[in-house]
Amino acid sequence: SSGINAEWPLRPGVLLCFVSVCYCGGGKSIKDGFMSLGGELGELSNRVEALEKNKVEQAKLTQARWHLGMNINPADGHIFGYIVGWATGHNIGSDEKALEADFLSAEVWEEPANHIAIVRHQDGIVDAVKVWQFKYWGKSLLHRFGRKKMNPGRQIVTEGGPIQESIAEDAENLDDDPIFSVGGDLAFNWAYGNNGCRIALTEGHLSGANENDDNTHGLGNDYRCNPLDNTRIGSLWPHDVSNIQDCPLGSCNHVRLQGTDHGSGSSLMSGPVYGSYAIYVSMDAHKFPEPGQQLAQEIKV
Repeated sequence: SSGINAEWPLRPGVLLCFVSVCYCGGGKSIKDGFMSLGGELGELSNRVEALEKNKVEQAKLTQARWHLGMNINPADGHIFGYIVGWATGHNIGSDEKALEADFLSAEVWEEPANHIAIVRHQDGIVDAVKVWQFKYWGKSLLHRFGRKKMNPGRQIVTEGGPIQESIAEDAENLDDDPIFSVGGDLAFNWAYGNNGCRIALTEGHLSGANENDDNTHGLGNDYRCNPLDNTRIGSLWPHDVSNIQDCPLGSCNHVRLQGTDHGSGSSLMSGPVYGSYAIYVSMDAHKFPEPGQQLAQEIKV
């Protein structure tokens, strides 16, 4: 029917349409009703736009991030052996040269982390990367490398192997790289005899606790120290990066190293630099940029 029940109450500003006849409650004209409706739709559109903007800003705040904790350049003149930096978490180097020389960020060293990435890079360009998930979440690198964890040390800190392994097609020197030539999980604070290796992989050789064989190889090494209390015994044997090899003390006297950052011990042999090694941590990121990407101190993914 085209008629309207006159007893129906019409509130001001309410537009009713039946077939082809429109009435606007409160005695307003049809034009006024459409204008009112248009205003309400415009206000609703503005609210939706504001909500979308807020959503974008919130996404930015919650975007996953990697933070650079350490960079090891095995030929910059600074020795990152077992003792220096790892347990104390003091700043080393500068932000300006964070990816050019040895570097440690005290701030990042104290950040809780669920994931760790070790990146081999060439002048800040990713060459190879592995990512692991920590076995125990929310602990900082300062906690993981600190003095309390050094005695007895020898912790396997990740499980399940790497969750990402990406290597550039043109990457070189992969046969004995301490991170990318072997598999498995990360071993921290590997103390054995009077030797120590800060980062090794479980599928490489892990010397027994009382085995003084100078034969666990990785990042942050010393062949004459007290690895349980972070004290140095002389300065002949610290070295940044030791390649994977079977070179036990007593039967081998040429330990192959990368670069020139090492003590003057007679068996420590300088060698080619395969790249610098950057250590990143994150609470929420588990995927790292692929080879060819530019590194920074903070990386959003």
